[in-house]
Amino acid sequence: QVQLVESGGGSVQAGGSLTLSCVASKNIGTRNLVGWFRQAPGKEREGVASILIGPDVTKYADSVKGRFTISQDNAKNTIYLQMYRLKLEDTGLYFCAARPGPVAGPDLALTHYAFWGQGTQVTVSS
Repeated sequence: QVQLVESGGGSVQAGGSLTLSCVASKNIGTRNLVGWFRQAPGKEREGVASILIGPDVTKYADSVKGRFTISQDNAKNTIYLQMYRLKLEDTGLYFCAARPGPVAGPDLALTHYAFWGQGTQVTVSS
């Protein structure tokens, strides 16, 4: 079991930047998976970015490619989501989630993740 706590959300104007953090209660470990997901009001939760710990292979949703970067600091048990050039449609509640491995590669499928944080709100305004 691992507990995940997100932080770093807030309100920002379109075009701005935010960095989200996800602190795990213990070291995630090599070949385990961590992902960032978001849920906008009235919409289903969707995968945003995923990282395979160890080789640090990443995967992004098409909607955020080139604007978001997922990374991890193993010494701090922390996974980051750097978000640039934010758009109105990036608004939502952002969650991090973990999937125990060993896993072959990054994955954005919600049902594959076993442990979830409570989320941090990101609001992008014009």
